[in-house]
Amino acid sequence: MTRTPTPGPTPGPSRRTVLGGAAAAALTLTAVTATPAGAATKAQWPTDYPLPDGWLPEGIAIGSKPYAYQGSRANGGIYRTDLRTGEGQVLYAGGTGEIAVGLKLDHDGLLYVAGSTGVARVIDSRTGELLTTHQLTEAAGHFINDVTLLGDRAWFTDSREAVLYGAPRGRTGEIRALPLTGDWVQLPDVINANGVVGTPDGRGLIVVKSTPGELYNVDLKTGYATKITLVGATDVANGDGLYRIGRTLYVVQNRLNLISVWSLDRTATTATLTRTITDPRFDVPTTAARYGDRLYLVNARFTSPQLPETTFTAVAVSI
Repeated sequence: MTRTPTPGPTPGPSRRTVLGGAAAAALTLTAVTATPAGAATKAQWPTDYPLPDGWLPEGIAIGSKPYAYQGSRANGGIYRTDLRTGEGQVLYAGGTGEIAVGLKLDHDGLLYVAGSTGVARVIDSRTGELLTTHQLTEAAGHFINDVTLLGDRAWFTDSREAVLYGAPRGRTGEIRALPLTGDWVQLPDVINANGVVGTPDGRGLIVVKSTPGELYNVDLKTGYATKITLVGATDVANGDGLYRIGRTLYVVQNRLNLISVWSLDRTATTATLTRTITDPRFDVPTTAARYGDRLYLVNARFTSPQLPETTFTAVAVSI
């Protein structure tokens, strides 16, 4: 049975009792040394939660508010979860033939969705309204896989063609196609470009090539892709979603059930492995999004049957 719980009410503030004398002084001292209000509550937020059965998740996006948005490969739907409770509901129902993979949420509430079959969609995260559908390529022979926001564009990867696509941030505007050149060599019949994030200086894009597991720094003006030198490991095999905080890059390596954590140099052309994150709850995690000191990931479960009754979860790990 498909689970579609609905968000519950947010707990209100507790009542206070007025005390006097020594009791009041003791209460004041306790208040000074106690954990700040809200911190304990956040620590009690669930570190994993269910998605609807048969959802087939791959992308996740989180903005400034404690809500996660998870896309469906089954029908292109979007499921919104309250991170405080783990409860959620379908925001956008999707439709026949639609697919939702990589997701990014903009500060204005617009959700950018990589749609696999040559399309990108823009959805209002508050209402679930489909605002725009961008036809980036023909449907056949392409896999619009992931997306990041940089400058005035949402940049999408195509796992089947050596081109990045820049769609306007908003409802209208022209699409920019950026062919990948330089060190980039497109391989046949495999997943090439996958996850994407902006470089620390905001001038380029970091793209992971899932097979054989390489990172590239792409110049946004020319499309020239410089292979990033890896120190501490030979590759990022099965690299999928990317997340960057400053010069720290998180690479989700899906079928390896781990996140590798890298320190980028000043030019983002060398990455040094600092640690890896594993968790027994990982079941082929694909992409990650951050809220506070946690990364949230969806388990795509690619090694399990992808059926309407298959169960799916999202999990959180501390960073």
